Order: sequence, then C-alpha cells, then structure tokens
Amino acid sequence: MNEKGLNMGWNFDNSYIHLPKKLYTQQEPTPVNSPKLVVLNKSLAKFLGLDVDSLQENIGVEILAGNRLPKGSIPIAQAYAGHQFGYFTMLGDGRALLLGEQITPKGERLDIQLKGSGRTVYSRGGDGRAHLGPMLREYIISEALHGLGIPTTRSLAVITTGEFIERRETLPGAILTRVASSHIRVGTFQYISAYGNIEELRQLAEYTLQRHYPDIASDDDRYLLLLREVIKKQAELIAKWQLVGFIHGVMNTDNMAISGESIDFGPCAFMDTYDPKTVFSSIDRNGRYAYENQPQIGAWNLARFAETLLPLLHDDEDEAIELANEEIANFHNIYQGLWLDGMRAKLGIWGKEPEDESIIMKLLDIMQSYEADFTNTFRALTIGEFSGMKIFDSNEFIKWKEEWEARINRQKVPREESKQLMRDANPAVIPRNHRVEEALEAAEKRGDYGVMDRFLKILSDPFAYSRDQEEYAKLPPPSEIPYRTFCGT
Repeated sequence: MNEKGLNMGWNFDNSYIHLPKKLYTQQEPTPVNSPKLVVLNKSLAKFLGLDVDSLQENIGVEILAGNRLPKGSIPIAQAYAGHQFGYFTMLGDGRALLLGEQITPKGERLDIQLKGSGRTVYSRGGDGRAHLGPMLREYIISEALHGLGIPTTRSLAVITTGEFIERRETLPGAILTRVASSHIRVGTFQYISAYGNIEELRQLAEYTLQRHYPDIASDDDRYLLLLREVIKKQAELIAKWQLVGFIHGVMNTDNMAISGESIDFGPCAFMDTYDPKTVFSSIDRNGRYAYENQPQIGAWNLARFAETLLPLLHDDEDEAIELANEEIANFHNIYQGLWLDGMRAKLGIWGKEPEDESIIMKLLDIMQSYEADFTNTFRALTIGEFSGMKIFDSNEFIKWKEEWEARINRQKVPREESKQLMRDANPAVIPRNHRVEEALEAAEKRGDYGVMDRFLKILSDPFAYSRDQEEYAKLPPPSEIPYRTFCGT
C-alpha cells in the first residue's frame, strides 16, 4: 500500500515515547479477521483533518481495526496504576493501544487510541478484546457529554471485527477509536510514584505541564500550580456532571484524567428519578460512586494525586504535605461555588442572594420526596408547562414556585434573559437509559444502526428544545427491576 493510502490526513507525533520507558510498552495491535465499519463520527474526523471518504474505504477500516498502521504511528500500551474501589493495584492498557498523537489543522494535539485492539503486557490474563455493546455505549455517552458541553474524550469510530469473544456468553467483537486530549491519568502519576524515581516523576510532571498547562510550565512553583489547576479542572468537571444528573459509575483514580476530561465509560448512566443515592453499576454494591458521593470521591482521588507530587512540592516532606493539604482543602469551595452558579443558571437566577442555596435545596428535597424526574423537572420550569408529574400538584411545589418567582422578580434582568439562561443550562434531552438500551439492542441483535444514528442526532444539540426532541424526553415505562449497568470487559 502506498504512503498516501496509509496517510489519509493522519499527522502523527509520538511525544509520549520520550518519557521514561517504564511508562509504556511499544507493540502493534493484534489483527482481526473481517473488520467492518459500523459507526463513523464524520464531523470529528473532519476536525481531526482526516479524509472521511478514505476512512470508509477498505484501507481506512483496516487502520481503525489495527490491521494496518497509519503513517507516523508508533503504537504503545501505557502503564498506570490506580485505586480501584479504594484498593491500590498495578494496571495499564490491557486492551488498548495509543496509535499516536494527531496534530489537527488547528494545531491541537490529540491522542488516537484503539480500544479492544488485543492483548498487551498489562492484560493480566484478559483477551485484550472488547464486545460491541460497551463500545457503542461509550460512543453514545461520550458524544452526548460533548453535546452537553462537558469536557470528555470522544469517539471517532466503532468497527466490528468479524470475530466473537467469550464473556458470560458469546458476543460480537468490536474496536472503538477514542480521541482524547491525552490519556495521562491520576493513576499514571501513581504508577511512576510507586515504581519509578523522583527524576522520572519530574519528567512526567514536566511533560504534563507542557502538554496541558503551558501557561504555568516555566513558573518556579509549577508543580504546586499543576496540582491547583488539576483540582480546578476536576471541580469544574464534576460540577457539570452533577448539574445534568450524570453518574460516572467507576471513579477509580485510573479513570481520572489530568486534562479534566471525562474518561472511561463502563457502568455510567444518567439519572431519571432524582435520588442522591442513585447507583447504576452492578459492582458498586456499597454506593461508593453514587451520585451524591461523586464530589467527595473526586476530592479523595485528588488527594492521591497530591501524594504523588510531594517530592516535587518541597524538599521537606512536612512542608510538602502542608502545601498539598492547603490545595486539596480548596476543592470543596471551588466545587460548591461552581455547582451553585450552575444551579442558579438552571433556575434563571442572575446574581447572588444569601437565600439562593435555600431555594435550590428546597426544590431538590421536593423532587426527591415526589420521585420527580431530574431533567424533566428543570425542563418544565424552563418552558413553563407544569403537567404530567405529581410534584407539580403538590402544595410544597406550589409554595416553592411562589418563592422562586419572587426571587426572579427581584432581578433587574428582563424575564426573557432569565428564560434564555435556563434554556442554555437545562437540556431538553439526555441519553435516557432506556433509549441507550434501545439503540444497543437494535445494533447488536438486528444490525440496525439507524436507531443509534437518530438518537445521536437528537443528542448532538440537547438544548434545542425542538419538536423532534419531545419524544426523547419521555420517561421509560414503569419497571420493578432497577436499571443496572456493567463494566465493559
């Protein structure tokens, strides 16, 4: 195959391989029998500078399957560690390979990773493969988060491999092409802290600063500022999750990206009925990663990150610990301020008054008492239509609504501006769990990707409040069986 055919707009660099070699292992993907492209993110492909038509031809599909490598690719599996449900363990890319870093036409550097591309030295007995359902789920959820304006890794394509893999049952194999600002995790720092030396830790920190926080990369206190920036990024991210009812499901330290992007979508889901204790993951039996716990788990994970940086923060360990503790202590205030501002926007509130938090918490308490749908409650407030939910007929809500409207009326901002603020903050649609399952079932069992395509189109502009979205805003039929999600192994 000629060089042009293998390029198709690929513009790779491989800066990660200049880091200490213990942070990665170089290897090629394991070829698959009969790859077939089933989903391609054409708009993302164009943004990356790729030729959409070529990606859909045989050679393009071969690259997305890992059967061929694009020009400039030096594939690696990355090493990392992590606290999984509170327990530290050695990890790494057990079924993924980083093909390289695409330099986009705008000059951005983005990781291109194949997920499900075969065994690596970090597979720990696994087969290194993935099956179709979880790869499509990641595609749907990551693109939905992108539509909601939430920082996230994205999905370029899903291909089926023509092979079957064994889990609890025999399932069709698939490979996802993931795009990320980087795959540097809290767990990457934990790995080098546990198994490397201080110079290797310094090299990783310097690389991270140059790649993600270049404005502070030459500062004398850059390692402390790195910690501060990552804390801020994670506070912003988790606040955005909470404001739309997103539950990540497995907030292990290896699933926290230093860039501040959402990453790894196994048992994730969006909350329908508002209940702070909501858990979807089948393996989270004690609710460690429940909706209400996500902020404090974020702070816990950041404390683990701070521990890795201690040797760089100060030569005196006690002084380093004090510096780290001061930064971690700020997380709650940063998060709480962002969350309150986000909730004010959801209620059309401009400015700040002391009773705002009380108004917000009263509404949430009423929503919980009447088992109200999280998204549709705010959607109703936005469009001013109060029907179809028992909460709206309650005396508690009627009294609360009077208090809320009085707060709105005290503003010197035109009412229409408050309405627009709400429209910009409250999605008309989210990837409802039953709709996600509907799309996955159509694809897996019938080979029908039209259901998913239509769903993705609706999710691409969740704040449109269009007629087409009304059908997707409807709640699922009542069920006695709680919704459960599973890690995509």
